[in-house]
Amino acid sequence: MSKPVPTSIKPLKPLRGVRILSLALNLPGPAALMRLKAMGATCLKAEPPGPKGAPAGTSGDPMGQYNPTAYATLHDGIKILSIDLKSDKGQARLHQELARSDVLLTSFRPSALAKLGLGWKALHKSYPQLSVVTIVGAPGARAEEPGHDLTYLADAGLITGLDLPATLFADMGGALMASEAVLQAVLVQKTSGKASFQEVALSDAADWLALPRSWGLTQAQGAVGGAHAGYRVYPCKNGRVAVAALEPHFAAALCAAAGVVFESMGTMFKPDTHTAMARFLAGKTRQQLDKLAIAKDIPLHTLAA
Repeated sequence: MSKPVPTSIKPLKPLRGVRILSLALNLPGPAALMRLKAMGATCLKAEPPGPKGAPAGTSGDPMGQYNPTAYATLHDGIKILSIDLKSDKGQARLHQELARSDVLLTSFRPSALAKLGLGWKALHKSYPQLSVVTIVGAPGARAEEPGHDLTYLADAGLITGLDLPATLFADMGGALMASEAVLQAVLVQKTSGKASFQEVALSDAADWLALPRSWGLTQAQGAVGGAHAGYRVYPCKNGRVAVAALEPHFAAALCAAAGVVFESMGTMFKPDTHTAMARFLAGKTRQQLDKLAIAKDIPLHTLAA
């Protein structure tokens, strides 16, 4: 008798039993910590006291002040400890937590860490079991430079006009890289017994995300940059439609629906095909296109105007 197929896949908890202490503020560090908690880690975040004059309970993390909703989501289930790292009492509490942590996650500039006595050499001497993952803006000698998501994306060539990006790509990409770095640190600890230091740069995250553009894929002449008539955003009768009929069988199905003769992939790069596709889609409602996607197995998603 065969076993029943599970209705859902239980998430893995590879970090169960691992203690992570975070000093990282704003978005990348907390976003990484949120993922690490989801992987089973025991997560503690130490943040500065709230601003003077602010209501009791106000977070010392700027994110908690300018977007409490995001802050609440990022820190759901994570213990928050208010510590003034510039005070003797705060330093004592910090070192108490460092002594029982496996990984320290930070987002201070190197000079700030050194002033707090949290440079890698000092930490490794005092806590040889502790691995450190530090999030910086740019790598190496550029780690002291000021910057934010927008400047890193601009430097990577991902700002192509005057509009702001739809999301914080470098910050969220950096969070993924930071959680990956913690996994690497824990793996090294378990296999070699050695602690490690890793630097995660948000500019490196932006550069990683920019690779498809550097290869020409998302440039105007690229297949996913607008040159392929089956991979574009078009206006439709009552909104917009994002069409992603990139592979030959999807492209052929889209062309059949639009009354375009599909001869080869070259068909999708012809100006006449673009014109015919735009005309066909402009005459359809979102509801009609949603039904077409299901009936003809075409990857598309309709949007409001």
